[in-house]
Amino acid sequence: MKFIQYFPANSNDIQVGILSDLGIIDIREASETLGIQVPNQLKAIIEGAYKDRIQQILDYYTHHAHEVNFVDADTIVYAPVIHNPEKIICVGLNYHDHVSESKISDDPEEPVLFSKFNNALASHHQVIPLNKHGEQFDYEGELVVVIGKTVKNISHSEALDAVFGYSIANDVSVRDLQFKSGQWLLGKTNDLSAPVGPYLTTKDEVDINNLVIKTYRNGAEVQSASTKQMIFKVAEIVSYISEYMTLQAGDIILTGTPSGVVLGYPEGQQDWLKTGDEISIEIEGLDRLTNSFEIEG
Repeated sequence: MKFIQYFPANSNDIQVGILSDLGIIDIREASETLGIQVPNQLKAIIEGAYKDRIQQILDYYTHHAHEVNFVDADTIVYAPVIHNPEKIICVGLNYHDHVSESKISDDPEEPVLFSKFNNALASHHQVIPLNKHGEQFDYEGELVVVIGKTVKNISHSEALDAVFGYSIANDVSVRDLQFKSGQWLLGKTNDLSAPVGPYLTTKDEVDINNLVIKTYRNGAEVQSASTKQMIFKVAEIVSYISEYMTLQAGDIILTGTPSGVVLGYPEGQQDWLKTGDEISIEIEGLDRLTNSFEIEG
């Protein structure tokens, strides 16, 4: 099952939809039409036990396609799949080859964690501003984990029970700001530096430890890997984080990027992102996230 958050044509109100083969199903309209109570907030859906009701809606629309309305994806503006999460947690150096290209001799013994804030959230097809105080703009294609319930000190064996689903993110990074001090914050949480989307796919849809992830810059492939190459798999990451903080439904975890980022190229061959560049990140079973970039005025 795939969820989407979007702005309908000529509206500033975020709607929740279900993606079907025939189009997008507007949750609010379907709920009112069929008398099946489902909230029009994705975070509330994640927190509640609505899967059976949503499946009823999906089944009805599938079998009565000529009697119901579907939303045309060409008429909407995408929103981030989750807005206003309590936490956006990121994992650094989580692929062996990315550790090597970052000129670090040994893989980390524990997950390397940092954070982004809500100001960083952006959506599919949104133009991402490149901070005028930086110069070395980079992409990082990443798998996103969305937490489905409140957990603390959850075991490795039970950790995936806490996951609602998965999405795609670009951890847009400004390398000269990232390494300006001993903390990565300045280069990691600029406005709109974390586009997430286009959909939130429920965990039952994919084999999370064996997904191909690819990144394209202006149509040319620049990253290619599999989630099976992660140093710390999703269950390990969720369990580890929960040892130190309570995870809440709707929390977002970016799980790290493979090799192929601009930072990994030799000096003199580093072609940093610039105005007009387009980055697309594709993860098997999760679709494709695309954004263009522009130096802020």
